[in-house]
Amino acid sequence: MRGPPPLIAQLTLLLSLIALSLLMRANASTEDLKIPNLGESSTSLFSADYEYEIGRMWLRSFRGQAPLVNDPLLHSYLENLTFELAQHSDLQDRRIELVIVDNPSINAFAVPGGVIGVHNGLFLYAETEDEFATVMAHEIAHLSQRHFSRRMELAAQQGPMQLAGLLAGILLAATVGTDAGLAAMTTAQGLAQDEQLRYSRSNEAEADRVGLRTLYEAGMDPYAAPEMFERMLAATRYSSTNRVPEFMRTHPLSERRIADTRTRAMQYPKRIRPVSLDFQLMRARVEVHSAQTPEEAVASFRAALQGQTRSTEATTYGLVLALTAAGRPNEAALSLDSIWSDNTDRIEYVIANAEIDLARGNPQRAVATLEQRLELSPGNHPLTMAYADALHQSGSPHLAEAVLLEQSRRVSNDPGLWYLLAEVQGLAGNIIGLHRSRAEYFIMINALDAAEKQLSYAEALTDRDFTTSSLINERLRDIQSMRAEMDRG
Repeated sequence: MRGPPPLIAQLTLLLSLIALSLLMRANASTEDLKIPNLGESSTSLFSADYEYEIGRMWLRSFRGQAPLVNDPLLHSYLENLTFELAQHSDLQDRRIELVIVDNPSINAFAVPGGVIGVHNGLFLYAETEDEFATVMAHEIAHLSQRHFSRRMELAAQQGPMQLAGLLAGILLAATVGTDAGLAAMTTAQGLAQDEQLRYSRSNEAEADRVGLRTLYEAGMDPYAAPEMFERMLAATRYSSTNRVPEFMRTHPLSERRIADTRTRAMQYPKRIRPVSLDFQLMRARVEVHSAQTPEEAVASFRAALQGQTRSTEATTYGLVLALTAAGRPNEAALSLDSIWSDNTDRIEYVIANAEIDLARGNPQRAVATLEQRLELSPGNHPLTMAYADALHQSGSPHLAEAVLLEQSRRVSNDPGLWYLLAEVQGLAGNIIGLHRSRAEYFIMINALDAAEKQLSYAEALTDRDFTTSSLINERLRDIQSMRAEMDRG
C-alpha cells in the first residue's frame, strides 16, 4: 500500500504542529471549554491577531501548492467588490487577503485571519454581479462570525489531530481536490463527525443570514442569493457526470436551505439593478483564460454575439482578448474600436489596446498609451503591471525595474510583481536585486529554503555596501522567525 503523497504528508505534519500549538495556547486542559453561542464571536479563545498569523502562514503554504491566477485586473475587481461588501458587514478586522485559484469548479472558501479564496470557475457560473457577490458575502460572514475559530475550539476539545484535520481539509480541498479534503476531515473527525456536521450546518445558516444582510446593505439585490443557490442545486440534477459542485460539498445545499434563504430575502425589498459591465468584463477574461485554445474562445464569443448575450460590450471585449491571444491583433483592434470609442478611459480597454500593440511588435506605442493613462490613475496596480511589462518588452529593463520597485512599496503581496521584478533586474544587470526579489517571491510561496539561498547569494555580492548587507541580514532573520513560527505551529 502506498503512503500519502508528499504534499499531503507535509501538510499533515505542518497542520498537526499548528493544532498542538493552538491547544497549548488555548489551555492545557480543554474539559471545561464551551462552544460560544452563535453571534458571540468575541468570546473566541483565539485572538484576531493570532488568527491573522495562522491565516498568513496558511496562505504562504497555499500559494506554494495551488495553481493561482496571475491577473491584476481580475484581482483588482475582486478586491474592490470584497472591500465594498466588507464595509457593509459585521467584519471588524478587515485585513483581507484574496487569492484566485485557477480551477473551473464552483468554489470559494474563507480561512481565519481574513484570507478569502475564489476559484475562477465561480466567475463563469454566476451570471450577475449580485449572484457572485452572494458567495463573497457568505464567505465574509464566515469571517465576521469567526466560524473557523469556533470549529477549532470544538476540535480542540477532541484532540490535536481533529484540529489538524479541519485545517488540512480546507487546504487540500482547495488544492488537490474536494474529495481529498473531505477525506482528511473525515479521517480526523472519527466519532465526532455527526457533532461537527451539526455545528457546520449552524454556521452555514448563520452565514446565509448575515451574508444576506450584507448584500442588502451594500445596495445589491438580496433575491440573488436564493437564485444563485437554486441554480447551484439544479446543476447537480442536470449534470451529465452528476458531479456535485465543490462549493456545495463544502457548503451543503438543500431545498430547505434554499427555501429559508428565499424567505429571508422576502424581508427586504426587491432591487432591480443594471447589468454590471465591470463583472461581465471579468467573466469574459476568465472565459478566455479557461478556453482550451484561443481559437476556441474566438469561436465562442463570435457565436455569443450572433445570439443573445447579457452584455454585447463585454462579449466584444472577450473577442478582442481571444483574437489577440490567437495572434490576430489587426482583427482584435477593429473589434476594440467598436467599444472603446465611447469609453476611452476604461482601464480594461487601455490595457487591451496596449496588448494589441505588443502583439503587433510595437512595444513603444504600448508604453506611451499606458504611461498616458497612468497619469490619470497613478499607482493603479493593473496599469502599472502592464506598463512595466511593456517597458520590459520594449528593451527598457532599467525603467521597468524602477517602476516595479516603486510599486512594490504600495503592493508588496503580489507574487507576480516580485517574479517580474527579478526578471527585469537580471536584464538590467542588478544581480543583487535579482536575488533579493527572487527571495521575496519564494517567501510568498513558503519556499523558505530557496529564499534563504537567494539572500545568501545577494549578501555575498554586497562587498562593502553596509546598508544593503544590513537589509539582507534583516530579511534572513525574518525567514528564521517564519521558520520558527512554523515549528511552533
